[in-house]
Amino acid sequence: MLGDDARRFDTMSHAPSSAGLRPHVFTIAFLALGALLRPECSYADRVQVRIEGLDGEMLESARGNLELRQYEDREVSGAQVRRLFARAEEQIQAALEPFGYYEASVRGRLERPEDSAYLAVFEVTPGEAVIVRESRVGVSDAAAELETIEQAITEFEPRVGERLDHGAYERSKQRIATALANEGFLDAKPTRRRVEVVKSARSAEIDLFYEAGERHRFGRTTYSDSQFPHEFMQRFTPWKEGEYYSVDKLLELQQALVDADYFSSVAVTPNLEQRDEQVVPVDVLLVRAKRTVYTAQVYVSTDSGPGARVGFERRWINKRGHKAGAEVEYSSRLQDISAFYRIPRPGPRSRTFNFGVGYRDEETDTSRSRMARAAATEVTARWKGFTRTLGLQYLNGDFEVADERRSTSLLYADALLTRRKADDLYFPMSGYSLLYGLRFAPESPFSDTTFVQARAEGKWLRQIGRNGRFIARLSLGAMAVDDFDSLPPELRFFAGGDRSIRGFDYQEIGETNAQGGVIGGEYLAVGGVEYEHYFLENWGLAAFVDAGDAFKSSFETNAGAGLGLRWKSPVGLLRLDVARPVVTDFDSSWRIHLVIGPDL
Repeated sequence: MLGDDARRFDTMSHAPSSAGLRPHVFTIAFLALGALLRPECSYADRVQVRIEGLDGEMLESARGNLELRQYEDREVSGAQVRRLFARAEEQIQAALEPFGYYEASVRGRLERPEDSAYLAVFEVTPGEAVIVRESRVGVSDAAAELETIEQAITEFEPRVGERLDHGAYERSKQRIATALANEGFLDAKPTRRRVEVVKSARSAEIDLFYEAGERHRFGRTTYSDSQFPHEFMQRFTPWKEGEYYSVDKLLELQQALVDADYFSSVAVTPNLEQRDEQVVPVDVLLVRAKRTVYTAQVYVSTDSGPGARVGFERRWINKRGHKAGAEVEYSSRLQDISAFYRIPRPGPRSRTFNFGVGYRDEETDTSRSRMARAAATEVTARWKGFTRTLGLQYLNGDFEVADERRSTSLLYADALLTRRKADDLYFPMSGYSLLYGLRFAPESPFSDTTFVQARAEGKWLRQIGRNGRFIARLSLGAMAVDDFDSLPPELRFFAGGDRSIRGFDYQEIGETNAQGGVIGGEYLAVGGVEYEHYFLENWGLAAFVDAGDAFKSSFETNAGAGLGLRWKSPVGLLRLDVARPVVTDFDSSWRIHLVIGPDL
């Protein structure tokens, strides 16, 4: 039996009896009649509320639970103010109980300065918190050994020795229920759900147990009519009929169908109403997308100058979902034309085979390159958390670096791992991107030289306060090559430019030849840090420092620093930076950098 100072919650609720309501009915009627008979001018008063001794969520809870605060922006009579003030102490104390403070002290005073609004001041001392002394949380044996459910139990809060926080308790309870449902225990329910609080001992006991029930399995997966045959669509299903039900698998199917870009709308729905003997059928509703897409983009970049990009893509060209497309890009420093053909292979090991050809003519302050290229790659979208690209690349053409003209032919293997995570694709406040690449050209009749090249890039964003972002990035590269002079500019390492070391021209930094011309390097090390603060919703300022080098034998620091303007434009984030070198042996002058596009 509980003592007078013990309480329980999360057990059951009680409705008041009709007999208990009768006195209140007469009271309410009497107050309403009195309100009608009062002169209108008696409601001309105002009240202000100030709560001292609390902050954060507890302050918000106390203010939200305080009935008197509702009249801060409304006219109120003096009698109402005094009546509501008398209830305020209990209301504040009740608001603090969900945070584990059951013995809060509230001292209030009601002031009425002459010709001013009422001022209600409450000095609150939360007191000592109730501590969880014992906690028993579990599920039945059928589910206890599954990793996600075990983790939800292990991370249950509040833990023994911690303050009793009702919000943390409810979130943890929901986390267990969600984990059970995600793993197919759709009939799971709590059979014990009790939290007992003993105020005099400032202690709490948690007792929570879920009966998981039978684990459900996937039944038949039915796709709505689409432009593809049933056999092709079934390849997308990442489970076999009879496997254990999993919400993660449903989400995986949803994402795979969206990524395929065949459909304008995708809805994957477990048909729970039709489940029978723990078997859940799944319905997939598909709406066909537009078959041919045309794109056009105008951009501005100080690396390549103002330019335009146009292209088209045929999202499917046959019943097997093959794709094809082409793109043309033109700017003052870059002309590029390319075409591709893609063969998707949906399924548990989903991947895409890409075949492409193109021609690229690019000019910088240090080089000129005219290269034809062909590529054949295999792209696996979900490979241990990365997108993996494996393939062969072939380059053939002429180039000029630091007034040295060469022609080259190179066939090399290319492997790439990329990963990106962001809280918002358009304007992330936190997130990161990673890239790891490896290239290898063995000795062959199709290559003028052999080489091995490795590179790694990373970018990290972190929110600072409400309106600030801290950005850090790092690029590293190294190679071993038999004949460096046979490498075209796109396979050498350079530094400098909008996305490298600001304050320097694009690819201005690199090893120099005997005539002082920049020829690039065999190694690369570039990093930068930046802080952005947004003083308006769409406008901000930035300060940054970039440093690094592209070199063959010895690293020499080249650093640039500056300030920038940021604008969240309708077409993407615009970054306008003004920077100059602060440490370098190259020419030193102010430079403007302009880029429009995503951060990650």
